Amino acid sequence: MINVLVCGINGKMGKSITELIAAEKDMQIVCGIDLRADKSALPPVYASFDAVCEKVDVIIDFSSPAVLKSELDWATKHNCPVVLAATGYTESDLKLIEATSKKLAVFKTGNFSLGINLLVKLVKQAALALGEGFDIEIIEKHHNQKVDAPSGTAIMLAESANSAFDNGKPYVNGRSGITGKRGNEIGVHAVRGGTIVGEHDVIFAGEDEIITLSHSARSKRVFAAGAIKAAKWLAGKPAGLYDMTNVLENL
Repeated sequence: MINVLVCGINGKMGKSITELIAAEKDMQIVCGIDLRADKSALPPVYASFDAVCEKVDVIIDFSSPAVLKSELDWATKHNCPVVLAATGYTESDLKLIEATSKKLAVFKTGNFSLGINLLVKLVKQAALALGEGFDIEIIEKHHNQKVDAPSGTAIMLAESANSAFDNGKPYVNGRSGITGKRGNEIGVHAVRGGTIVGEHDVIFAGEDEIITLSHSARSKRVFAAGAIKAAKWLAGKPAGLYDMTNVLENL
């Protein structure tokens, strides 16, 4: 039985994780971390990692970067693998994650959807095939409660496309005013509105033709299901920084 700690357990994604793990035969949630703590709940919910006393085999974190340092400190102390599903990490956060992965198994990806990770692969293949003759623009759409832009998935897609050009293309996040002619950049644009779960379009615009690769998520449960799959895969793994490509190799 894999014992899971869910960080952000009272949030929307935390509740989805809770519902899906309840149907798993080889996993159980033993506790959670959330600002709305309730030690009397089942499972108990703590306000900080310092209060955790349960045996934990893996952490699934759908909270925010604010808790990252205390989370990784606790995980390192207890040799507990971590699945990081939050977005909006800063450069210093990313450096901390990379440093921790040398001592601990850490799983980080911008999106846990199987379809999105397939799209990431297809984007690179398209960029390699089409080359410099096609301009690349990425449009991402999310609900009006999302606090960061561009999305982690949009960054994943941009990096995938850019890898076909030895990462030589700069990123332009939106455009405003008199910007002059388009350069060699990859354009990334964010739309926020309503209850859009997540939509991503990668546009390859060439001379007299346009190719668009798209993905649309209809429910956040796809992300929760992917995180659970990642947690199962990560439990017991040696130190290292892992992502969905490692999981896909074993499907």
